[in-house]
Amino acid sequence: MKKEENILITFSPILLLIILLCCNIFFFENTMNGPNQIALLIASLFASCIAFFKKTTLKKLKKGIYDSIKSSINAITILLIIGGLTSTWILSGIVPAMIYYGTELISPRFFLLTTCIICAIVSLSTGSSWTTAATIGIALVGIGELLSINTGMVAGAIISGSYFGDKMSPLSETTNLAPSVSGSDLINHIKYMTYTTIPTITITLIIFFCIGIASPAETIILDKVNGFLTSINTHFYIGVELFLLPLIIVILIYARVPAVTTLSIGLLTGVLFACVFQKELIDSINEATNNNTIGTITHTIFSGTNIITENNDLNELLSKNGVLGMSWIILLVLSAMTFGGVMHAGGFLKRITSLLISKTSSNVTIIQSTAGSCIFFNISTCDQYLAIVIPGRMFKEVYEEHNLDPTNLSRTIEDSGTVTSVLVPWNSCAAYHAEMLAIQPITYLPFCFFNILSPIMTLLFAYFSIYIKKLDRNEEK
Repeated sequence: MKKEENILITFSPILLLIILLCCNIFFFENTMNGPNQIALLIASLFASCIAFFKKTTLKKLKKGIYDSIKSSINAITILLIIGGLTSTWILSGIVPAMIYYGTELISPRFFLLTTCIICAIVSLSTGSSWTTAATIGIALVGIGELLSINTGMVAGAIISGSYFGDKMSPLSETTNLAPSVSGSDLINHIKYMTYTTIPTITITLIIFFCIGIASPAETIILDKVNGFLTSINTHFYIGVELFLLPLIIVILIYARVPAVTTLSIGLLTGVLFACVFQKELIDSINEATNNNTIGTITHTIFSGTNIITENNDLNELLSKNGVLGMSWIILLVLSAMTFGGVMHAGGFLKRITSLLISKTSSNVTIIQSTAGSCIFFNISTCDQYLAIVIPGRMFKEVYEEHNLDPTNLSRTIEDSGTVTSVLVPWNSCAAYHAEMLAIQPITYLPFCFFNILSPIMTLLFAYFSIYIKKLDRNEEK
């Protein structure tokens, strides 16, 4: 009986958090802008009370919270830089150029294949699957309907491509959050993810290619796409030389330049590209806002972009909130890290992990438990970020104890936490995409091949011991 009571007490903060998050979904339209943060803080207070009554000192709890938040400072810095970088890349024409040349790949016969590629390109350039689905995704669903292609397949292709980009882009908050909570480095994290992600997206593209081959060829005038491309071409200079900056960023990433330095270079060079290549656009913004170039650039970095064209879909895509737009995400990170710090200092995470795995557990068992936990928290907490933060905090020490490099943990979290959120119908990610694409999650779920294959791929790599990196104790010292 005592053991059962201990288990109930151990899991009670998580159970309370789940209840609060479910209430948020029921009572609030937007749970990200406040309700989820408050739920995390309430759960943190509840866990603190339990830990205090179980003889955990207040000093230890405060240190746990401090250490947890301290570990996220680098990620928060990166998020702030990303806010400004994304806006400057839009103003400089880099993002519009990527969308323009990516959209030109559309072919009616291989629509699903090109849809997945386009969404991958857009999501890589913006770091957001949500923005991709809400803009170019909506247009592609409309085109798919004109081509009489199954809407579930179209949505599956959109989501597969979008989450590939979201997962791999250094601009993505989840890509920054996963290494932050697991103790790995952003650059190494992205490089290590390529081992499982590239085969997964390759298989996904092959599946969509085969579906296209098996489908009858159709011809149609894609007026909506042409209008989209025309609007971009009218308002931006989209020369191929704009791709020089993304190429520089890729080179810096693979040269292992620190993420803050790399992204800062990307932001400052984006400002330079905007002044050089988009002078007419900046002049028109200056005239409309009665501002000068320095004022427009500063406003773009901190407050975001609001470039008006005659195409509403394009306007939505080009609307970003800059540095200030990251405030709610940063508050969510701080709240989640507070909860994680209390759970760690109070001994909750240690007791939970001891129930899941033993000291003699194999690498396969550890990675399986991590993947299963990520999926469980996506199902139970209805939030992608919590499915990253909580398992990251739970298993960080376990990986160290079993001599596994933290990049194994961050990769597994992304492979099983980031991408599966959209597959859970009651998860906030699924609700968002269902609303944007006007389709029920159960309809698109079977065709989200990338999202389904990602956790399977990471388990296969673990089972066959492929690219399971050991902890370098000398490097650690």
